[in-house]
Amino acid sequence: MSKTIIISNRLPLQISISEDHLEVTPSVGGLATGLKSFHKDGDSIWIGWPGMTEEEIPENLKNKVQQKAREENCVAVHLNANEIDGFYYGFSNRTIWPLFHYFMEYTESDDDYWHTYKEVNQKYADEILKHYKEGDVIWVHDYQLLLVPNMVREQAPDAIIGFFNHIPFPSYEVFRTLPWRDEVLQGMLGADLIGFHTYDYERHFLSSVSRILRHQVDFNQITLPDRIVKVDSFPMGIDYKKFEQAALDHYESTSADQSELQKRLDHHLESTPDAKLILSIDRLDYTKGIAHRIRAYEYFLDKNPEYIEKVRLVMLAVPSRSNVPQYRRLKREIDELVGRINGKFSTVSWTPIWYFYRSMPFENLIDLYTTCEIALLTPIRDGMNLVAKEYIATRTDHTGVLILSEMAGAAHEMNEALIINPNNFEQVAEALKTAFEMPKEEQIERNKMLQKRLRRYSVEKWAGDFMKSLRSTKENRESFQSIKINSEITQEIMTKFQQAERRILFIDYDGTLVNFTDKPENARPDADLKELIRDLNADDKTDVILISGRDKDTLGTWWKDVPVELISEHGVWMRQIDGEWELSENVKSEWMDAVRPVIENFVDRTPGTFIEEKNYSLAWHYRKADPELGEIRANELSTTLKELISNRGLSVLEGNKVLEIKSSGVNKGKASTKKLVGKDYDFIFAIGDDWTDEYMFEDLPEDSVTVKVGIKKTSARYYVEGTLKVRTLLENFRKNN
Repeated sequence: MSKTIIISNRLPLQISISEDHLEVTPSVGGLATGLKSFHKDGDSIWIGWPGMTEEEIPENLKNKVQQKAREENCVAVHLNANEIDGFYYGFSNRTIWPLFHYFMEYTESDDDYWHTYKEVNQKYADEILKHYKEGDVIWVHDYQLLLVPNMVREQAPDAIIGFFNHIPFPSYEVFRTLPWRDEVLQGMLGADLIGFHTYDYERHFLSSVSRILRHQVDFNQITLPDRIVKVDSFPMGIDYKKFEQAALDHYESTSADQSELQKRLDHHLESTPDAKLILSIDRLDYTKGIAHRIRAYEYFLDKNPEYIEKVRLVMLAVPSRSNVPQYRRLKREIDELVGRINGKFSTVSWTPIWYFYRSMPFENLIDLYTTCEIALLTPIRDGMNLVAKEYIATRTDHTGVLILSEMAGAAHEMNEALIINPNNFEQVAEALKTAFEMPKEEQIERNKMLQKRLRRYSVEKWAGDFMKSLRSTKENRESFQSIKINSEITQEIMTKFQQAERRILFIDYDGTLVNFTDKPENARPDADLKELIRDLNADDKTDVILISGRDKDTLGTWWKDVPVELISEHGVWMRQIDGEWELSENVKSEWMDAVRPVIENFVDRTPGTFIEEKNYSLAWHYRKADPELGEIRANELSTTLKELISNRGLSVLEGNKVLEIKSSGVNKGKASTKKLVGKDYDFIFAIGDDWTDEYMFEDLPEDSVTVKVGIKKTSARYYVEGTLKVRTLLENFRKNN
């Protein structure tokens, strides 16, 4: 039976050791809640770090930690202090975290951190592979494990792997500054499905993949040589019922059941019934905009002195990463700000800020959520911000006002909140004033809409949607029209090849025998490739034809010392072995003078593009252009050319990062079928990588062996992943020649 393997930096467990006594309890909230159903159902396991270094766990308890973890269907990855320092506090939180949140001034590029990060990611990958069996579904989580998907993919190429990034993904201009940008993207692309909280993060990731790795991106799909990666947004929800029920229980509790915090809050409300409480809850992190929030609150009081003694900011800052210098400096800054503002505005019976620097139990969070009439959440950058959703879920009487930063991922779903720019103090102050004056009817109307949406898209729904989409990637793989050539199919093809009395092989050049290069002239055939083609053509039973879009002079020069038949410019020219070039079609070139200036205009407007002029066609190459600009210009040029050349007997051929204008009716399909006339071939083979080869696949006899290079929509019967696989296939022909 297949299982789900969940991987995150930390296990959903709390481990404590006291006097050689080990206690392990399940965590609540966040991923632990969202993935509970997948984790507990069936034979599922959760892999992660137990939260204590190897040095902190006594030797006699290490096996017990694993045993206790296994009882919760978990597997512990043990890390030593040096690994935690370099992997977690180092690369994860001094490189990736600040960079992905746009704090480039805090980003450190340390080779030692990077090497430790790779080593620890490999540890996680190795642990996954120990437990992986064919058919299992693997779900990797968050920025600490960016390299894991591809590390697993290299050892288990057919595995179904999902990856979810829980923090923002930065724009290309920011991400490109990372020294190890290629490796990070390749690591993530090991997954079949990559998830983000918002479409913006998804778009930034796709842009980086397109511009840095130059992979083809179509809508939300990335085409790799061996598979297609889907990228999508899945906004994470909360355990709505849990927070709603906790709020209902809170309201029904008696005074004897109340916490000390709730009693203090009630005392404030009784002594100043017209005053309102503003709630601020965050982990102490520079991305949360806490210092900005305090200064904006000060600005509000300065601008609206009538609210002095009528408002109080209840601020909870949960300690985080206190050994990282930026966090220690932030703590000092916030302490000083709170002290200064309280000193500036306080009266005998009132202080403007209640400041708590500690974690609070769940019950106290409910106290704050249900008592504070306004929630002020103003992160400078935040992947989601679940506090905003938790606050709304606890407002069971539908009152309360949420003020939320537009920089939080949650803002995309919570438009009924008061959305503000956290850097605009004037806007924050106006939002606070609006919140104080908002009629209850309007509060209820807004919150009912928010609650309906949050109840529907809970954390369970989030996890279910992702897993459903991930499992569908397997069906998508199997739905391709062409079939991947494996060892069994290779043997079938070789048997037909051996049994044939007369064989012909049509082989494309660029993208098939050699990889594409930024400069077409750099794709010369190497000595081994020439020897391979020479040997294939040496057998009297086998005819090899290289059929390419290349101009005849380049193709003829590169292959002049190899006895092989050539077809160039998609079928315009043909050259027999040891023969001269001959026109195979009645084509004209007078049109080129009228079309060339149009293409030159696009070259001038699109850096990195150029014109290739052939005898009877013009090609506009945009492989070196910015990918997004190149696609826009290609669509524009294609439309322009089609209007220009209508009724001239010309057509626009859209190839791999190239547009070619040539005579209609000239294509590889027509050229290849001409070679079959009068010949009794009983084995016909054709292989190519782009749309120009589709004519060949469609026009050749139905029993031909047609092969596409790469996973793309095709009329070919089979496909192989890339040029290396092409060479392997041709090597098999040579062995069986």
